Amino acid sequence: MTENANTDFAFKILLLGDSSVGKTCFLKRYTDNTFQDAYLSTIGFDFKFKFVTLDNGKTVKVQLWDTAGQERFRTIAKSYYKGAHGIILIYDVTNRKTYDNIKKWLNQIRDEASNRISIILVANKIDCEDTRQVTKEEGEALAKASNLPIFEASAKDSINVNESFQFLIEKINENVSNIITQNVTKLNNNKKQDKKGCC
Repeated sequence: MTENANTDFAFKILLLGDSSVGKTCFLKRYTDNTFQDAYLSTIGFDFKFKFVTLDNGKTVKVQLWDTAGQERFRTIAKSYYKGAHGIILIYDVTNRKTYDNIKKWLNQIRDEASNRISIILVANKIDCEDTRQVTKEEGEALAKASNLPIFEASAKDSINVNESFQFLIEKINENVSNIITQNVTKLNNNKKQDKKGCC
């Protein structure tokens, strides 16, 4: 699909998580269907566009932001929450610290992002079973406690990459549609009340 395609909405999605959890690889697998073992750490931000067809036939333009996970970039990241519709929060199943830090990321998201934002949790690098430090059950427990959907994924083997993005985009579309419906309903109710007034 070309960049001139007609779209119904434009969504902004952030990929968040500690450095080296595989955010860039995850994004590249989704947008380009490519994978390479070694990437330089993202400095600041990078972003890509992708046109996505939803289950209902609508086409949306998605702006995907790949963010740096290093601590020194956390304050910069805060400004990019503005206008974001969704977040993919990623940890590395072979690195327990990245799992433990998910709660810190969630606290920052709650402080900086809209309360209407859609979030999913991704447990990346499940292809590295021999060096796994975080079990599937631990991930599911964290997701349940945080009231988030979770996907066990592998950017390398292309497991649950497209599925996680599609799930989030469908969820964002549902939220945006609900907001539009609510606003239209309020507008119509206000018009009815105005008509009741005296001339």
